[in-house]
This record gives sequence, C-alpha cells and structure tokens, in this order.
Amino acid sequence: MRIKLPEKDSAGIVTAFYLTSKGNVQDEVDFEFLGNREGKPITLQTNVFTKGQGNREQRFVLWFDPTEDFHAYGVLWNPYHIVFYVDNIPIRVFKNNTKGTNYPTKPMQVVSSLWNGEEWATDGGKAKINWAYAPFKAHFQGFSESGCHVDGLNACGSSTYWWNTGKYVGLSVSEQKAYENARAKYMNYDYCSDRTRFSVLPDECQWNQ
Repeated sequence: MRIKLPEKDSAGIVTAFYLTSKGNVQDEVDFEFLGNREGKPITLQTNVFTKGQGNREQRFVLWFDPTEDFHAYGVLWNPYHIVFYVDNIPIRVFKNNTKGTNYPTKPMQVVSSLWNGEEWATDGGKAKINWAYAPFKAHFQGFSESGCHVDGLNACGSSTYWWNTGKYVGLSVSEQKAYENARAKYMNYDYCSDRTRFSVLPDECQWNQ
C-alpha cells in the first residue's frame, strides 16, 4: 500500500494499515503511524499478534517525511517469516521458529484506518489532539496483493506460490545489509530490549534479533 499521512499537527492521531483475522482472539500484523506536532518526526510502530497476544512493538523514526509524499509499506507473510518493508527496504523480520505456536496462521483481511490514539500515541499520551486541524486525512493508493485465498487455506504453504519458494526463506544479501542499516539508524524501540516491561523476555526474542 502507498500511503501519505495527515499533514501539519497530527499529534494523537494514529494512521494504521494492517492484516487482521476475525474474532476476539486475533492474529494481526500492524503498521501504525503515530502522529506528532508539526515539524516533529512521526514514529512508525510495527506489531505482531498471535492468538490475541500482541505487545511485540518495534518503533522506527522514518528517514523521510511521510506527510509530504506517498511511500510504499508492505508485508511478506509466508511459513518461514513475516517481513515488514518500507519502500522495499526490510525493517523487521518475525521468524516462525515454533512451527506456528507463536506465529500468525489464521486467515487475515486487509484493513486501513485513522483513529484517536491521544491517550498513548504521542509523548506517552501527553500530546493531545488539536481539533483545530480536523478533519485529519490520510491518503491511500496503489494497493496490490498476491495471496492464498481462504478457500485454499490448506494449501497456502505450497511451493507453487512464489512467496513460498526458496528465494523467500530468508533475506537476500543486499536485503540483509539494508535491514541491518535501517535498524541501526532508525529503530528507537524494541520490546525485546525492554527489561522494564519484561523481566523475562518473550521466547521469540532469541531468534528475532
């Protein structure tokens, strides 16, 4: 999906593009853009839910102004890993090293939304929405997908699908380099480094570093 975020003062506004399953115990793969005061950087928060359990946030300050133009945000989700992409640069990899135990496996639909997150999204909830700038508008264009449809779910791991072939088991050499660069320069929060929240780190942290 190509997205351009709300302009000017968007503190407290969350623009989201994500995959989610139906029901209360959902699987989910999230891009959430946390608005900010005009001139301050907007944070991209990513998250992964399995069986209704999230709390797997990683956050990035983007290397461009996402309010000025459209940029591409994409997901590769196959039996091996989930890869989050920004303009074809991988920024996060969530590996399936538990054969589905802590990995999204349910059918999911694509959702986009814009909503009031002022209780937490900007400066920990200190920066509230300035309604003088309403209406807040996010722009979406160029959505495209290749996917295994629900009626063929049992065959979704088949190597007949291009995204399940050996080429997509891991990152290429150039992707790995871009991935490491993006994380070193732009990631400013990783739940796997947050000992305040987790006295014992979640199991998946050992293979998702």
